[in-house]
Amino acid sequence: MTDNIDIDIVKSLTDDDLRQMDTLLPQLSSTAIFDAERVQAMIDAPGVDLFVARDAGELVGMATLVTFPLATGWRGIVEDVVVGQQTRGRGIARRLLEAITDESGRRGLRTLDLTSRPSRESALRLYESVGFQRRETNVLRYVPASE
Repeated sequence: MTDNIDIDIVKSLTDDDLRQMDTLLPQLSSTAIFDAERVQAMIDAPGVDLFVARDAGELVGMATLVTFPLATGWRGIVEDVVVGQQTRGRGIARRLLEAITDESGRRGLRTLDLTSRPSRESALRLYESVGFQRRETNVLRYVPASE
Protein backbone atom coordinates (compact mmCIF):
# COMPACT_ATOMS: atom_id res chain seq x y z
CA MET A 1 0.00 0.00 0.00
CA THR A 2 2.99 2.33 0.36
CA ASP A 3 4.35 1.76 -3.15
CA ASN A 4 4.20 5.46 -4.14
CA ILE A 5 5.64 6.66 -0.83
CA ASP A 6 9.17 8.04 -0.69
CA ILE A 7 10.90 8.58 2.67
CA ASP A 8 13.76 11.07 2.80
CA ILE A 9 15.77 13.15 5.22
CA VAL A 10 15.32 16.73 4.04
CA LYS A 11 17.80 19.59 4.16
CA SER A 12 15.41 22.16 2.68
CA LEU A 13 11.68 22.56 2.12
CA THR A 14 9.80 24.30 -0.65
CA ASP A 15 6.97 26.76 -0.01
CA ASP A 16 4.55 23.94 -0.94
CA ASP A 17 6.25 21.65 1.59
CA LEU A 18 5.86 24.30 4.28
CA ARG A 19 2.16 24.74 3.47
CA GLN A 20 1.65 20.98 3.66
CA MET A 21 3.57 20.84 6.94
CA ASP A 22 1.34 23.62 8.26
CA THR A 23 -1.68 21.35 7.65
CA LEU A 24 0.02 18.37 9.33
CA LEU A 25 1.04 20.19 12.51
CA PRO A 26 -2.50 20.62 13.97
CA GLN A 27 -3.02 16.88 13.47
CA LEU A 28 0.00 16.32 15.70
CA SER A 29 -0.81 18.86 18.40
CA SER A 30 -3.80 21.15 18.80
CA THR A 31 -1.62 23.69 20.63
CA ALA A 32 1.33 23.76 18.23
CA ILE A 33 1.83 26.92 16.21
CA PHE A 34 3.50 26.56 12.82
CA ASP A 35 6.58 28.75 12.32
CA ALA A 36 8.48 28.39 9.04
CA GLU A 37 11.60 30.02 10.50
CA ARG A 38 11.65 27.57 13.39
CA VAL A 39 11.23 24.66 10.97
CA GLN A 40 14.20 25.89 8.94
CA ALA A 41 16.23 26.34 12.14
CA MET A 42 15.35 22.75 13.05
CA ILE A 43 16.50 21.48 9.66
CA ASP A 44 19.73 23.48 9.96
CA ALA A 45 20.46 22.33 13.54
CA PRO A 46 23.21 19.75 13.96
CA GLY A 47 21.88 16.47 15.30
CA VAL A 48 18.32 17.07 14.06
CA ASP A 49 16.97 15.27 11.01
CA LEU A 50 13.51 15.74 9.55
CA PHE A 51 12.24 12.61 7.83
CA VAL A 52 9.39 13.24 5.41
CA ALA A 53 7.03 10.92 3.59
CA ARG A 54 5.91 11.99 0.13
CA ASP A 55 3.10 10.54 -1.93
CA ALA A 56 3.61 11.55 -5.58
CA GLY A 57 5.65 14.51 -4.34
CA GLU A 58 3.13 15.70 -1.74
CA LEU A 59 4.32 15.81 1.87
CA VAL A 60 1.95 13.45 3.73
CA GLY A 61 3.92 12.58 6.87
CA MET A 62 6.92 13.50 8.94
CA ALA A 63 8.97 12.51 11.96
CA THR A 64 12.04 14.01 13.61
CA LEU A 65 15.17 12.22 14.81
CA VAL A 66 17.29 14.07 17.36
CA THR A 67 20.72 12.60 18.13
CA PHE A 68 23.15 13.74 20.77
CA PRO A 69 26.25 12.54 22.62
CA LEU A 70 26.19 11.79 26.34
CA ALA A 71 28.89 10.43 28.61
CA THR A 72 27.12 7.07 28.37
CA GLY A 73 26.99 7.03 24.55
CA TRP A 74 25.19 8.45 21.55
CA ARG A 75 21.45 8.63 22.12
CA GLY A 76 18.43 9.47 20.02
CA ILE A 77 14.88 10.68 20.45
CA VAL A 78 12.03 10.42 17.97
CA GLU A 79 9.68 13.41 18.00
CA ASP A 80 6.71 14.77 16.09
CA VAL A 81 5.55 11.64 14.26
CA VAL A 82 2.49 12.51 12.18
CA VAL A 83 0.79 11.29 9.03
CA GLY A 84 -1.98 13.26 7.36
CA GLN A 85 -5.47 12.07 8.19
CA GLN A 86 -6.31 11.39 4.51
CA THR A 87 -3.34 9.04 4.08
CA ARG A 88 -3.47 7.14 7.38
CA GLY A 89 -3.79 3.37 7.32
CA ARG A 90 -1.35 2.93 4.43
CA GLY A 91 1.74 2.04 6.50
CA ILE A 92 3.34 5.46 6.15
CA ALA A 93 4.06 5.93 9.86
CA ARG A 94 5.65 2.48 9.94
CA ARG A 95 7.86 3.39 6.97
CA LEU A 96 8.94 6.64 8.69
CA LEU A 97 9.76 4.79 11.92
CA GLU A 98 11.64 2.03 10.09
CA ALA A 99 13.71 4.66 8.26
CA ILE A 100 14.54 6.28 11.60
CA THR A 101 15.41 3.01 13.33
CA ASP A 102 17.58 2.00 10.36
CA GLU A 103 19.38 5.34 10.51
CA SER A 104 19.87 5.02 14.28
CA GLY A 105 21.56 1.68 13.67
CA ARG A 106 23.85 3.16 11.01
CA ARG A 107 24.79 5.92 13.45
CA GLY A 108 25.52 3.47 16.26
CA LEU A 109 23.06 4.99 18.70
CA ARG A 110 23.00 3.26 22.06
CA THR A 111 19.27 3.94 22.54
CA LEU A 112 16.40 5.52 20.67
CA ASP A 113 13.53 6.85 22.78
CA LEU A 114 10.00 7.83 21.83
CA THR A 115 7.21 9.01 24.11
CA SER A 116 3.47 8.78 23.53
CA ARG A 117 0.38 9.37 25.62
CA PRO A 118 -1.19 6.17 27.04
CA SER A 119 -4.50 7.04 25.34
CA ARG A 120 -2.90 6.66 21.89
CA GLU A 121 -3.31 2.88 21.93
CA SER A 122 -3.04 2.26 18.18
CA ALA A 123 0.11 4.41 17.99
CA LEU A 124 1.60 2.49 20.91
CA ARG A 125 0.90 -0.82 19.16
CA LEU A 126 2.60 0.51 16.03
CA TYR A 127 5.67 1.68 17.99
CA GLU A 128 5.95 -1.70 19.70
CA SER A 129 5.59 -3.55 16.39
CA VAL A 130 8.58 -1.60 15.05
CA GLY A 131 10.67 -2.65 18.07
CA PHE A 132 10.14 0.04 20.71
CA GLN A 133 9.57 -1.33 24.19
CA ARG A 134 7.55 0.18 27.02
CA ARG A 135 9.66 1.20 30.00
CA GLU A 136 8.80 1.59 33.65
CA THR A 137 9.60 5.26 33.90
CA ASN A 138 8.04 8.65 34.40
CA VAL A 139 8.46 11.54 32.04
CA LEU A 140 8.80 14.80 33.90
CA ARG A 141 8.52 18.19 32.23
CA TYR A 142 9.58 21.62 33.34
CA VAL A 143 8.15 24.60 31.48
CA PRO A 144 10.18 27.79 32.00
CA ALA A 145 8.12 30.87 32.79
CA SER A 146 7.68 33.24 29.84
CA GLU A 147 9.22 36.65 30.14
